[in-house]
Amino acid sequence: MSGAGEAAVEQTDVGSYFIANYPPFSVWKADAVSTDARPALSERPGAKGSGSRVEGEIPLGLYLHIPFCRKRCHFCYFRVYTDKNAREVEQYLDLLAREWDLYAATPAVQGRKFDFVYFGGGTPSFLSTKQLQGLVGRLNATGTWDAAEEITFECEPGTITEAKLAAIREMGVTRLSLGVENFDDRILELNGRAHRSPEVGRAYEAARNLNFPQINIDLIAGMLGETEHNWRECIDRTLALEPDSVTIYQMELPYNTTISGDLLKGGGQFNDAVAGWATKRRWVREAFDELERAGYHIGSAYTAVKNPSKTKFVYRDRLWEGADLLGLGVASFGHINGVHVQNLDQWPVYQAAIESGEIPLGRAYRPTDEERLIREFVLQLKRGSNRPAYFNQKYGVDVLSRFAGAIKSLRDDGYLAEASGDRIALTREGLMRVDVLLPRFFLPEHAGIRYT
Repeated sequence: MSGAGEAAVEQTDVGSYFIANYPPFSVWKADAVSTDARPALSERPGAKGSGSRVEGEIPLGLYLHIPFCRKRCHFCYFRVYTDKNAREVEQYLDLLAREWDLYAATPAVQGRKFDFVYFGGGTPSFLSTKQLQGLVGRLNATGTWDAAEEITFECEPGTITEAKLAAIREMGVTRLSLGVENFDDRILELNGRAHRSPEVGRAYEAARNLNFPQINIDLIAGMLGETEHNWRECIDRTLALEPDSVTIYQMELPYNTTISGDLLKGGGQFNDAVAGWATKRRWVREAFDELERAGYHIGSAYTAVKNPSKTKFVYRDRLWEGADLLGLGVASFGHINGVHVQNLDQWPVYQAAIESGEIPLGRAYRPTDEERLIREFVLQLKRGSNRPAYFNQKYGVDVLSRFAGAIKSLRDDGYLAEASGDRIALTREGLMRVDVLLPRFFLPEHAGIRYT
């Protein structure tokens, strides 16, 4: 987000909205790879810059970026490829395995077990069963995720077969996430999605038959062409499937999407306007209300879970509490020993770095202790509430005092439900617009700059 404030975001304009990290990515620099990131990799975990008064092992996660898709969605802003042949896909998987070998030899990673693993994309299920099995076999040759509490795997419904799902289950995947987005074939086509509605039902039924511990369904509120009637049907069809969890994003238009490019050029390819933020917030609120009536519990601004006692999202929660993360693959993000990192974001230079025996980092940033505190505070607030005691114990900071001004502004605007020593909690309306509220907690130098 540009930092213009809530008054400027009722219309869905081009620009980032979703807050995924702090400080903003725009302050991460290539120079910091040599001054901060590589030194951090040469140190044992927690050697310096942890900003924490709490002793104990820092959890380690693994993110694997599989950047292949059958089609590029018009709202997609990730580094993905739709034109790679089988040989190139195999080449990329080899690079992923070699990148992991490079990380496994560093003091910061050597001997550590993964607490969580995430296969993201792109489309991880784009890979064939043989390719998946080969990649996992190579990764497990120098490391293991046997002790991982959660392994998430993202799927595009049209790329799923029963045999492939069985192989994914055998890999130890505990959380299968189906990128449904919408159940209407016209809207899927209009937004550039490759799958169609009948494939959703087949993929979901096959996954249920294989007893995945958790099946998540992704939806997007406010896709091109979406209507009140369509959104109502999406909620009804989701409830009929009874997934373990539901993730609902509000459609945004970062700068590098097809839709954004068309709008910035003044083109008319996409004549169906994206719904405004007020409509999207209302649609998500209505979905949450229906899910709650069906027995679900709201876990964050984007998620509802059927049974919180057994249905978790470990990847999200560990990252929002400062875990380390190895991000493998072109353009992937990570965090290691107190330093934010991102890989080189173009395939040729990413490949060249690995082939020269170098971890392919493109930019980095070492946050100060105060920035680490802010990062965890704002990300955890996206769950609807956070606990002041957590920050007092970990950072020795009274957040009620430290963020008194921002907390007061939330109360004055009607977005704060509670601010006590037990918890700081948003109202439901505050939760629906949490990403645009979070910059109130940013340092002044970060409040008005481009996020990405």
